[in-house]
Amino acid sequence: MTVVPDEPLMTLICDSCGAVASGPACVLPDAEVVWTFVAEQGWTGSPFATGPHRCPRCELAPEPDPAPTRAPRRADPLGVLGVEHLDEVAVVTAAGDLDLATGDVLHGALAEAVGADRHVVVDLARVHLIDSTALGELVRARQDARQRDRQLSLAGPSRFVRTVLHTMRLDRVFPVFDTRRAAVDWSRSAATGQPRERSTAW
Repeated sequence: MTVVPDEPLMTLICDSCGAVASGPACVLPDAEVVWTFVAEQGWTGSPFATGPHRCPRCELAPEPDPAPTRAPRRADPLGVLGVEHLDEVAVVTAAGDLDLATGDVLHGALAEAVGADRHVVVDLARVHLIDSTALGELVRARQDARQRDRQLSLAGPSRFVRTVLHTMRLDRVFPVFDTRRAAVDWSRSAATGQPRERSTAW
C-alpha cells in the first residue's frame, strides 16, 4: 500500500524514490480511494491506495529502460485513437490505459473536441484502466464544455471504470451511457433542446 491512512493524516509514498508527503485525510466513501489526496499533493498515479504513485520530482525524470526479462505490455492500442466529428457531436475514442503516459494526448483530443463547439462524447468502451491524470482531464474538459453551453458525456465504461467514477462521485457529474450510440443520440437531442433521459445502468 502506498497511501497509508493515519487519522487525521494520510501519508503518501512515492513508488519510484520513496519520497513521503503527508496531509489531512480526505473523507471519501471508500478508504481505498485516495484520488483527491493524490491530486492535491500534485502527485500522479492510481486513484486507489495500492498505487502506483509518483511524486512531482520523479514525474519529471525519464522512465528507465525496461529490463530484458520484463514481460511485454499488452498489445492493445493505448490512449486516444482519434476525434470524430458527427454533426452536433464530437466523439473522442480511447482504448487501453488512460494514465500519465497518455495524458497529453487525451488533453489535446478533448481540447479539439470542445473547441469544435459541439457536444462531446468520450467513448471508453475499450479502456481498461483510468487514473487520476485522465480523470482530471475529463473534469477540466467538462468545465470547458459547460462554459460553451455544451455537454460532455461518457459512453460504454467498463465495470472497473464505472466503479472508479461511482466511488469518486463523478457518475453524478457526467452523463454516463451504456453505449456510444445512446450517448450520441442523447447529445444530439440536447443540441435540439430536447435531451432524453440518460442511462446510468450498471
